[in-house]
Amino acid sequence: MAGIGPISQDWEPIVIRKKAPNAAAKKDEKAVNAARRAGAEIETLRKSNAGTNKAASSSTSLNTRKLDDETENLTHDRVPTELKKAIMQARTEKKLTQSQLAQLINEKPQIIQEYESGKAIPNQQIITKLERALGTKLRGKK
Repeated sequence: MAGIGPISQDWEPIVIRKKAPNAAAKKDEKAVNAARRAGAEIETLRKSNAGTNKAASSSTSLNTRKLDDETENLTHDRVPTELKKAIMQARTEKKLTQSQLAQLINEKPQIIQEYESGKAIPNQQIITKLERALGTKLRGKK
């Protein structure tokens, strides 16, 4: 083994460090206290509008105001008086109860009650079913 000199190693020591704390860990009370004890620099920031919903509420109020300007009547159309009277009259002529009429048109009895009391929002499909079941025209000219 002549000619072989001493073996030298060019290895450098490897230092394993923990990665820097993320934003959530930096805000953690324990992490802040540990940084204070270590003498590290601590920065506090106060965000404007923090904890408020001012940005969203201002845009919402603009949209609401715009909608109010565009529409004067903010309620749904209800069943007109002529229609509710026509339904009641045709139903009583056929000697049907509200429940029986509802069963004929495959709807809940509450629907018939709402139509006859004028509380329902008119639905053309339901009115068509009522016309067929009662055998009379409820819309337009008779």
